[in-house]
Amino acid sequence: MVADDAAPLLVSAVRGYLDHLTVERGLAANTLTSYRRDLRRYLEFLVARGRTSLGEVGEGDVTDFLRGLREGDDTHPPLGLNSAGRAVVAVRGLHRFARKEGITTGDPASEVRPPSPPRRLPKAMSLDAVESLLDAVGAADDPRALRDRALLELLYGTGARISEAIGLDVDDVGRLGGAETADTVGDAPDADVTVVRFRGKGGKERLVPIGRFARAAIDAYLVRARPILAASGRGAPALFLNARGGRLTRQGAWAVLRAAAERAGLSEVSPHTLRHSFATHLLDGGADVRVVQELLGHASVTTTQVYTLVTVDRLREVYAASHPRANAAR
Repeated sequence: MVADDAAPLLVSAVRGYLDHLTVERGLAANTLTSYRRDLRRYLEFLVARGRTSLGEVGEGDVTDFLRGLREGDDTHPPLGLNSAGRAVVAVRGLHRFARKEGITTGDPASEVRPPSPPRRLPKAMSLDAVESLLDAVGAADDPRALRDRALLELLYGTGARISEAIGLDVDDVGRLGGAETADTVGDAPDADVTVVRFRGKGGKERLVPIGRFARAAIDAYLVRARPILAASGRGAPALFLNARGGRLTRQGAWAVLRAAAERAGLSEVSPHTLRHSFATHLLDGGADVRVVQELLGHASVTTTQVYTLVTVDRLREVYAASHPRANAAR
């Protein structure tokens, strides 16, 4: 801690805040130790700037302190994202406490936010991995295997959320225009468009076309498997049924995907991985981002644009591996 006689008002304010956290908030010992270390560094920073009390601190001081945490200096190495974020929380708490206690009249840290974590790009599977997953569902003559294949083909072929897929009824799959339902899906010529009616977040409906692979898998399931599964139930309208004839649950759908991934030797595969793969493969194939937005049911194109970052990364990889002068490019 800074020497008491160097900045007594600053030291007193910090001690009062730490006492408050110890007695009234009951923070854990490890947390208090971290806060004490963070605030010691903050006081050193303020004293170096000539500040003698918290009332002299401005928002620029707090912002510069945060920047210094991330960049480091001659005596302190750069802090990671989590450690810097914790230090900012400690500083914000100190200034909030000082204002409430009447030590200061304002709060210069109120608008300073902890550093945001880097945006994690969604993970997409390669086409070979998707095909391995789809081929790993089990024996083709088993009713549950036919259901599982139809479910996975639908998830990848439409980019549906798992909740949307298990919420489908038989009548939600049909020919464009709604004249025919999924019972005749396999008889439709290739020129016809088969669509799925999804109910997304907030009850918003959207129609998504499905390709011939998903259409064939759903047709095989409806004709050869669903009647067998339905015989054990009470006539549920759900498209995907469990072994008891009821609607397949979210947990059941997760189990289907997990089992197929294990058989295919794939790790870190989730229903959202298939959704990410659907979007990324469409964009890689030249689809417009606003079309992908509609297919995914995103309210804003901003949400969809994260997939364009994945595609740019992929283009960069291909360029670096393929162009004869790529390694020399700057």
